[in-house]
Amino acid sequence: MKYDIVVIGAGIQGAGVAQAAAAAGYSVLVVEQTAPAAGTSSKSSKLIHGGLRYLETAQFGLVRESLRERALLLRLAPELVKLRPLHIPVYRNSTRSALTIRTGLSLYAVLAGLQKESLFSQLGCGEWKTLKGLRQDDLKAVFRYHEAQTDDAALTRSVLQSAVILGADLLMPARFVGAERSGQCCKVDIETDKGHESISCRVLVNCAGPWASEVLARIKPPVASPAIDLVQGSHLLLPPLLDQYYYLEAPQDKRAVFVLPWEGRLLVGTTERVFGGSPEKVICSPDERDYLLATLHHYFPELTLPAADQVETFAGLRVLPKSDENAFARPREVMFAVDDEAHPRLLSVMGGKLTTYRATAQAALERIAPSLPTKERRADTALVSLIPVH
Repeated sequence: MKYDIVVIGAGIQGAGVAQAAAAAGYSVLVVEQTAPAAGTSSKSSKLIHGGLRYLETAQFGLVRESLRERALLLRLAPELVKLRPLHIPVYRNSTRSALTIRTGLSLYAVLAGLQKESLFSQLGCGEWKTLKGLRQDDLKAVFRYHEAQTDDAALTRSVLQSAVILGADLLMPARFVGAERSGQCCKVDIETDKGHESISCRVLVNCAGPWASEVLARIKPPVASPAIDLVQGSHLLLPPLLDQYYYLEAPQDKRAVFVLPWEGRLLVGTTERVFGGSPEKVICSPDERDYLLATLHHYFPELTLPAADQVETFAGLRVLPKSDENAFARPREVMFAVDDEAHPRLLSVMGGKLTTYRATAQAALERIAPSLPTKERRADTALVSLIPVH
C-alpha cells in the first residue's frame, strides 16, 4: 500500500500533522505503538497557554503564535479548552517586582491583540482575603490573568479523530521496525498483531517525541539525529485542597510552578531536569516531589498535605535542544530536521508545545511540500471544530 505521508507517533504532534495532511488532501497513515497520547501528550501541565514566562527569554514570536493558537482552540474546542483565572502573588522578596509583572502582562495582552481573554487586573488589598490559604505576610501585590486548561490526552484523541474523519488511516497498536529511504519514496516496515507489513510513502514524518532518536536509528541510509536533551517534568496530583489557580515562583530556584485545580484534584507542577534513561521509565523522583510539596507549603502554610509517600505523581519528557544552559532558559520552539532540504523523504518533528500543535503541523507540511503532489484541499484546520471522543 502506498501513502503520501506516514506519521510515526500519535501524540499531539503526530495527530496534528495527520490532521493537517488529511485536510490538505493527502493520503496519510498514522502508526502508533500503544495508544494516542501515551507519552508526553498525557503528562503535561494541562495548559493551553501563551507562555508568559517565555517573555523573559525574548521568545516573542513563540508567545505571539501561542496566544493566537490559544484563541483559536477556545473557539474550535470549547468542550475541551476552557479559560481559567490564574493568580500571580508578588512578595517583598520575589525576584520579579509588581512593576515587572505588570509590564510582562501588558506585553502579553498586546501580543494577544488585546483580546478580551488576554486582559488582566490587579487585585486590591481588600480582595486578598478571597485567596483562601495564601500566605499574606510580606504580600505586595496580586495579579489575575487568564490561561486555558485542557485534558491533554482528550485533546490529542480529538485531533486524531478529526484526522481520521478527514481521511487519515490509523494503524494501532503497531510497532515501527525500520525504514529505507530512496530518491523517490520511503519503504516503512511495521509489525502488528497480524504480522509484518511493508508500506510505501513519499514522506515519513517522525513524531515519536522522546523516542524520536530511536526511530531515526532504525532508518537507512543513516541520518544524523539533532543534538537534543530529554528534560523531565514532574507533577503532583493531590486531593482538592484549593479551588483557585496560581502561577507561583518556586522559593528554591525562582522557577515557575503552577498550582491548578484539575478534574477534582489539585495539580502541582512542573520540574525541569535532564533525563538520561529509557523514556518509558521516566518517573517523578523523590527530590522533585519534595521540591513541589515545599513550594506549595511555602505559599499555603496552613494546608494539610498528605504524607510524601502517599502523593500520586506523574512525569513526562520534553525534547529540547542540547545546551549547557539550564532547561528553564532553553528555547521552546519546535525543531525540524529533514534528510534533504530540496526533496525531503524524512522529517523529524522534535519538541514543540501542546498549545501550538496546529501551527507546528502547518509548518511541517511546508517543509515536506517539495516531495508531495498537488492535491485538492478538503478542509482548513483553523475552521475544523474538535469534538470530544467518548
